[in-house]
Amino acid sequence: MKKLTVCALGAAVLLSSLGITACGKGGTERGSYSIVAEYFPEERKLTAEMNVTVPNGTENALEELKFELWANAYREGAKYSPVSELYAPSAYYNGMSYGGIEVTAVNGAESFSVCGEDENILGVKLKEPLYPDETATLSMTFTVTLAEINHRLGVGENTVNLAAFYPVLCHLGENGFAEYVYSSNGDPFVSECADYEITLTVPEAYTAAYGGTGEEVAENGKKTYHVVAENARDTAFVLGTEFKKLTRAVNGVAVEYYYLSDLSPEKTLATAAESLEFFSDRFGKYASPRYAVVQTDFPYGGMEFAGLSMISNSLRETEIAHVVVHETAHQWWYATVGSNQFENAWQDEGLAEFSTALFFGAFPDYGKSYADLVNASVKSYRAFYSVHSQVSGNTDTSMNRPLTAFSGDYEYRNIAYDKGVILFDRIKSETGDKKFDAALRRYCEKFRGKIARYEDMVACFEAAGCNAAGIFDSFVKGLCVI
Repeated sequence: MKKLTVCALGAAVLLSSLGITACGKGGTERGSYSIVAEYFPEERKLTAEMNVTVPNGTENALEELKFELWANAYREGAKYSPVSELYAPSAYYNGMSYGGIEVTAVNGAESFSVCGEDENILGVKLKEPLYPDETATLSMTFTVTLAEINHRLGVGENTVNLAAFYPVLCHLGENGFAEYVYSSNGDPFVSECADYEITLTVPEAYTAAYGGTGEEVAENGKKTYHVVAENARDTAFVLGTEFKKLTRAVNGVAVEYYYLSDLSPEKTLATAAESLEFFSDRFGKYASPRYAVVQTDFPYGGMEFAGLSMISNSLRETEIAHVVVHETAHQWWYATVGSNQFENAWQDEGLAEFSTALFFGAFPDYGKSYADLVNASVKSYRAFYSVHSQVSGNTDTSMNRPLTAFSGDYEYRNIAYDKGVILFDRIKSETGDKKFDAALRRYCEKFRGKIARYEDMVACFEAAGCNAAGIFDSFVKGLCVI
């Protein structure tokens, strides 16, 4: 464990030296976030100072940087709601509640402004161009107001979820910075891996679950967590005053389970540990020395972050194992290998759900088989297709489309999850287990810590000897009959 020595004044001391420096070919290849934050429960506010280092790995000079302000999706008047009408009643447990983020300073820049289609972008104009192989370092001060909501970011009925609470650098692609709005369908987050160093102070009564490794210090009625995560897709915390905790080790990885009301916590911990070991053997080494699963207030089954998985405390006991395995699979298909979740949601969700079927096929004691889960996806998808065909007369079954193009939760679930499972099962059946597994291992290794395009995934299967391009094409374009 890397021991952190962080002072609350550290960010302020650096302000005068912020700017642009050359990194060259021997410099850093990824950015970094250093955040010093404190949570004040009485006001439902999180105050923070953040130093962010941005490398320019493109061939063009950048005059402006753009950051996603995901927290602004919770503000009053937001165009894109964090939750659909279907889930709003369970999410807003106390009636409608609002939050948002206020950025009060960006040091090291010429100017900054909140912009974007839904006030979801922080535009930062640099003092001078950021040329290729150079890095820019900025310091930001911001305050996040948390809504009363059972969701990724908010004060829930039992816990406080802190995910996507900080300005996140927009994905820089061939057409510049991609600006994605929030979506109640799926996960709109597309971010590069970076190095994180977080200092979070909370009232002493709280326990924090988090990804990465860290240490805690309690004094003067407060508890401070120092956390580090290298080459991580994101950082997130869950705070609770009633957590119980179980721990076990798997191949040198500490697997921790924070729970509130689980009737069989040892069983849940065992599922997390078994699935982590299974996926490590099947796809490639787990990327962190620690993995935390936390039971929290969440309206859906679960949610993945780097080194941390949330599972809803409203799950039935029979549902917990499936959700834990699915979220653990995301430690490979999201946290390790990134993809464009906004444009191609099936690429990680379909693969994570298919990986879940592989796990249960290898562990029959859970009472589910690989065939059971694949058949369930086929049955669900066919029912969806039948209903939509009767209602609209023309059902769009294409898979590569923005989250905002889905009509709602039902269509999104069947295209991204169920059709994704059917796609990977079809490829596995056509190519055989040996080539299929080799393709996934190749995909994991080649794009570890990166964002893989749809074409990259197809290329990994082809390189492993799988004649899969035609299958991918027919499924993704909505041409095949299931």
